[in-house]
Formats: sequence, C-alpha cells, structure tokens
Amino acid sequence: MAHTALRWRTTAIAITAAAGLTTLGVAAPGASAATATPRIDLRVLVVDNGDSPVAAITAQLRSEGIPYTTVDLNDSGRPAVTAAFLGDTVNGTPRARFQGVVLPNEAPFGAGSAEQTALETYEKTYGIPQVDAYTWAHPEVGLDYGAYSGTLDGKTATVTTAGRSAAFGYLDGTVAFEDNSPSVQESYGYVATPRTGFTSYVDVPVLGGTGTGSLLGEYAHDGRRELVLTFAYNQYQQQFRVLARGIVEWLTQGVHLGQARNYFAVHVDDVFAPDARWDTARNCTPGDIDCAGGDGQDTTTPIRMTAADAQYAAQWQQQHGFTLDMVFNAGSGEEWKSENGGKDSLTDQLLADKAKYRWVNHTYTHLFLGCVQDTSTVPWSCARNADGSTKYVSAADISAQIRDNYDWAVQKGLPVDRTELVTGEHSGLKTLPQQPDDNPNLASALASNGVKWTGSDNSREPDQRSVGSGTLTVPRYPMNVYYNVGTKPEMADEYNWIYTSKADGGSGICENNATSTCLSAPLDTASGYDATIVPQEAHTDLGHVLANDPRPHYAHQSNLAEDRILYPVMDRVLADYQAIFADNTPVVNLRESAIGAELQNRAKWQAALDAGKVTAYRIGKTVTISAPSGTQIPVTAPEGTKQQQLLGTSTFGTAYAGERQAWTAPGALQSAVTLKLP
Repeated sequence: MAHTALRWRTTAIAITAAAGLTTLGVAAPGASAATATPRIDLRVLVVDNGDSPVAAITAQLRSEGIPYTTVDLNDSGRPAVTAAFLGDTVNGTPRARFQGVVLPNEAPFGAGSAEQTALETYEKTYGIPQVDAYTWAHPEVGLDYGAYSGTLDGKTATVTTAGRSAAFGYLDGTVAFEDNSPSVQESYGYVATPRTGFTSYVDVPVLGGTGTGSLLGEYAHDGRRELVLTFAYNQYQQQFRVLARGIVEWLTQGVHLGQARNYFAVHVDDVFAPDARWDTARNCTPGDIDCAGGDGQDTTTPIRMTAADAQYAAQWQQQHGFTLDMVFNAGSGEEWKSENGGKDSLTDQLLADKAKYRWVNHTYTHLFLGCVQDTSTVPWSCARNADGSTKYVSAADISAQIRDNYDWAVQKGLPVDRTELVTGEHSGLKTLPQQPDDNPNLASALASNGVKWTGSDNSREPDQRSVGSGTLTVPRYPMNVYYNVGTKPEMADEYNWIYTSKADGGSGICENNATSTCLSAPLDTASGYDATIVPQEAHTDLGHVLANDPRPHYAHQSNLAEDRILYPVMDRVLADYQAIFADNTPVVNLRESAIGAELQNRAKWQAALDAGKVTAYRIGKTVTISAPSGTQIPVTAPEGTKQQQLLGTSTFGTAYAGERQAWTAPGALQSAVTLKLP
C-alpha cells in the first residue's frame, strides 16, 4: 500500500548522512542535480507488476518501517512516472522524492520509453540506486547469457568478498536455498558470468558446468547503479529473508528510517506445576475437559520437571548464551509440595538458580480466567446466569491469581517484573468459539495489579491490542511441541493423531482443516520426532527469527522434562542461525515487556507513516526527520555515528549487523536530534 506524501511535523531529527556511504559502495548524489545541494527524501519508490519478488521487497520495507510509495503497473489510473513525479523544487532547493527505486526488472516501462527515460535520468542526476527485483541473465544487466538456468532448490550460494564488503557483511558466508519438497520446484534462477561493470555479491557453482556465476550483484553503468537479482523468490523463503537486509541497505545507501533485527525468545509455561499426559490408547489427555471415556479417570502419570532437569536447563542456557523465560505457577508448585510430603527438590533447584532466568507471572494456580466453564458437554461451553447472560470469573478471583503469584515471587527473591503476565491458556481474553469477548472483569484486575503486558496466542490474535486502557497484549507463537508430552514417542503419537487421515488411523482433523495438510503416512513413533518434527518446527521458528518479528515462542515445562524434547528444536534454530550470520548479528533475546514495547512503538510509527505525518530528507551531510510529538522514530545509520547532545556528543544507538540502530527522539531542551557520521 502506498504511503501518503510526507509533511513537516513538530519533532525534528537531523542526521549527517552522506559521509561514510562508500562503505556500501554508494556514491554521493550527482553534482549535476543543480548548483544547490539537492534534497533527497528518505522514501523508496516501488514499481509493482504484481509478482512475488516485488511483493517480497515491499514486505521487507514495511516490516522495517521504511516509507515507500507504490506505482501499480496493473492500475490503469496510476500516475505516470515523469520528471515532475520524481522530483521538484522546495524553497529553491531541487528535491529528489525517492532515495531508492525498486523495479520488477531492469526496464518495466520499456527500453527507450518516456517513463523509462525519465526514471534513468532521475537516477543519474541524483545518484539514486535501483533494485531489479528479478530478471534474466543478459548483457543489458551486465551479465553474459546464463551458463545455467533452472531449479536452485537445495543449492548453497556464497557471499563474495565484495558482497561482504558492501551491504552483506552481516552474513557468515553462505546462503542455502530451500528444498522443502522434492516434488515441487521452489526456486528458479539464472547463473551467469559478470561482464565489465558488474560486481557479483552472491555466487553459486554453475550446475552441470565449471566455475561459478552470479545470482545477485551490482551493475554500474552509464552513471547508474543497479542491484541485479537473477533468481525468483517470495517473502517467506529463507534465502530471501537472509538476503533482504542487505538488499534494503544497498537500496537506501545505509541510512534510512526503520530498523531490523533477528529476535528469538522462548517462554516455558507452567513452571512449578505438573502437566497432564497424552494417553496414547485413548488419543486424548485425561483430566482435560474434552477427554471422554475411561469414566473420567486419569490413569497417566503427570509430567513435571525434576531437579536434574532444572540443572540441565541452567547448563544449557550458559552453553548457548540464551536466556529462557520461566512462566510460573507458584500455587501449583505449593500444591505439589503439600501432596508429596512437603518436599520439592525442583523448586529448591530453580530458586537456587533464580538469577539465571527471566521470570513471568502465569497466575498462582493456572485458573481459567474467562467465563465459568460448563464441562457437562464436550466441547465445553460458558455457564449462564439466571438471566441468560454469560457467567464470568470475578475481578476479585482474577486479581487474587495475579497478586498471590507475584507476592510469592517477591518473597522468594525472584527477579520478576510486575508489569508482565501470561494468564493460563491466555484465558480471560476472548476464546472462540465459546467466548467471543474478553472477560469484562479482566481489564480492571490487570490495571489494579499494574499489568501493562499480557500474553496472547498469536495463532488466534496475531496483532497487539489493548485490554482496557492500560494493558497491551504480546502475541506469542505456540510451538509445535505439545504441553502434554514428555517423551519423543508420545509427541510423535499425538502428532500422528492430529495430522493423519482417518483411513490411516488418525483423527482426520487435517482433512477438514484448510490450514493443515495430512501426512502421507503416520510417522514412526520411535524416530519421527527427531527425523520430521524437529526440523519442521525449527524451520518454522527460524522463519520468524529471520522476519524481523519480535514475538516470543512458547512451550511448557513438560518439554524440559523426561526426554527434554524442546532442546533439539532450540538447538537446531540456534545452530542454523549461527551458520548463516556473522558475529556482528547476534540473536536478540528480549523479555516480554521489551517485546511489548517494540510492538507498541512499531504500531505508533506505522500509524504516523500511514497518516502522512512523517517527513525525512537528506541535504548534503544532514538528514532531517520530523514526526508527531511523542513518537519514537526508528533510524538506521552507519557504524561510528555520533549524536549531538545539548553539550557534546554521544554514540548513537546500538551496534547491530555492522550498523547503528535506535528508537530515537529529540533530547531535553532540543527541538532536533543531530547525528554525525565519522
């Protein structure tokens, strides 16, 4: 969606921005623009033909918070790309309206056409880079005709020395092309030898031939610069997500609004509590309200971590430099203790290691905090008052669950944050189909306990939203590692039940669910978890990490017990990540409140962009940004950038992927923020 034109607002930020751009191989704007130093707006022009490569780059721009304007080639009423559309004069200063251009190919308007000529003249005049989202290998883009064309599935490309010196220095060296199905061609491309003026940034061996050829590189010619991509992709494919950051940094010359990081957080729910176990004979979880048969008796042994499991968790964290969020139910632990002779070595061990984890309130006994559940039928329904209205858990009961758990944590010295909460089963929030609205008593209970952030289920509610006036949700990704299993065979058995057709002995749920695909055959329960479920779940989770998505993932304490089945998934995610990225691009591991604030800042920033209330431009060595007062502004700038304070300077932002990034705003007694490049 195209953003509206930029306008001046009350908060201003100035950044010197032309110096240092040569680290990305980018020239300063052409001196031929005019005798006056031109103004270049920090906005990207996207010329869209409806194909997936342009859509992928557009999605990356929006994800980072970079302003862009779209020209839809399929819209007969679109504006013509003319000199007047691309630039004008503001207060006597010539203005380039776009700092970079994304095209579906090298000449979407037709070589020699009026629009193509206007665009090329604009790029030469102001030094504006152009991305060719996908094209074939031929001399007009600086390449010999392709030495190979065909599938790239399962191939490994290499980031060249030139690529790492330019915009792709955050990568460790290789880029793997996905091959998720041997029966489906997932990525097609052209591999070709560069000609004069072409510098390859990503190479791949010539299939069926000798040597290597380019898949991505820069073509400098006729006073213009193009980033040429000769492979097809979409926004969800891992190879694009890995390269997307570099494409954007090349396009924006290393200075732009918005920012991107690779986030991974894992919440471990139900800590201190036991979890019910999947019954492989009855294909349900005894004790759950939807498990029929067996006269309502739970004949399975509940799953609960031991002290040894807790010791392993602490060791694993230290070995991987990664912190787990322990989402705890103290009351359930106290009940376990009283039922087991007053001793609990698990709690003792976790408390001894309390400083090694982050702790999140999960309510005292995991009480369902929505409507009062009527379990006389399967599935359950909401109980009704005498007047027919829905009967809800009271504000007093909700508040007690939150307060008692927090007070226990304070008494035990846990480093808990009062503002963070995850209710049991995300209850209290609307639960479809039975409870279409939030418990009306929830918001007041959250407010009275100082809760600003409460977890929600991303599979139900992917967007952050308000609960009352003072609390925002933090959507969490449910991991495909089930709460009611402690061993690998149990996990594979339940997975088979869900994802196998009735003809193959499964539930058939997958046959009636548009979002699911049935397994071709049931998994081997002895090997299916490691061979199939782990790589699939790790691939899904890594996809979230690579998508600039801060939302946390969640599993359960049962998954750290017995076979400790969560660790293989986390090990795979972290190992695959480390194989892709350089040391300057670590996984960002945030706690719930920081994730909530990141999502909140993004929503406010996007709203300001969509309303046309952000202005950003560069004149020579200074970039000026304005936004509504109180809006945090995301900025990415080169390493070594300094921020001008009222007195003296300070280092701008934090280092990430070879750059500096920050949510920023003017300091005290300042109407603008000035950042100076080295």
